[in-house]
Amino acid sequence: MAKSDVDRVTEEKVARGGVLVKFYFDMQHKDKEQLQPLMTDLINNRLMKEKGVVYCYGAIEEPLQQKDVYTTSAMVTVLFENFMSIINIAFNYAPAGIEIIKPTKDMSFRIGELQNMLMDMSQLSAAYSRFILERVLKPDEIDAMNKSLMNRAEIGKRFLEKRDTEKKEGGA
Repeated sequence: MAKSDVDRVTEEKVARGGVLVKFYFDMQHKDKEQLQPLMTDLINNRLMKEKGVVYCYGAIEEPLQQKDVYTTSAMVTVLFENFMSIINIAFNYAPAGIEIIKPTKDMSFRIGELQNMLMDMSQLSAAYSRFILERVLKPDEIDAMNKSLMNRAEIGKRFLEKRDTEKKEGGA
């Protein structure tokens, strides 16, 4: 059986560190007619345009009424360039479930890749904390938080510069 272009692209990307994932999303709305367009927008206009997404497609369930709201779900298959892109989607879109389809064996990461992933996760967490806190803090508390975040960014930058300098001096 001949492989489709999608299969070829998937195999090539996975061989170079890509990951094929199924996300399960759910959504609720009082207006039944709004649900499928909202879910379609999530798949076609949001997920597809995220950094690291090679392709995505999904199947959206027919909305069901539950008390005074309608609910729907979607199973969305996404091919990512790398593992960190999955973390970004999971953090930003909070799927109800995640299933890694490929690779089917263990993945390994270089230390530098893991450090970058951890730094990216730390930055995501800080951005969300800031987003939430800005909605509950007073203006002077926000100023103090912003100064603290700038100091934190500067400290992180110095750590990375020190690490790079130590690597160069140590020959690593």
